[in-house]
Amino acid sequence: MLTLSPRLGELLTRATQTPDLETALWKVLSEYVDLKVAALTETNQRFEQKWKASFAEFARRSRDNTLGQDPYSLEVERDFWEWEQTLTLLEHYQALKP
Repeated sequence: MLTLSPRLGELLTRATQTPDLETALWKVLSEYVDLKVAALTETNQRFEQKWKASFAEFARRSRDNTLGQDPYSLEVERDFWEWEQTLTLLEHYQALKP
């Protein structure tokens, strides 16, 4: 059982234009997950365009030192970790979708 303040319940039902509180909450959470997936997909595409490769290819080229720049440079390291985090979160949020 979930207890919400009347004010929060009213906000949820008004924002979603749904009279049922449970349906409103599901709608808000579902839309949130959709927004996260869209943003993470966009970030992944940005990295793919920047490095002209998928993450797996980028990681392999980094490991093989065939990126065309120092694989231990700040830019490569930062992009590697951010890209890996993006894909991990993307997988997580996609698994939450019904």
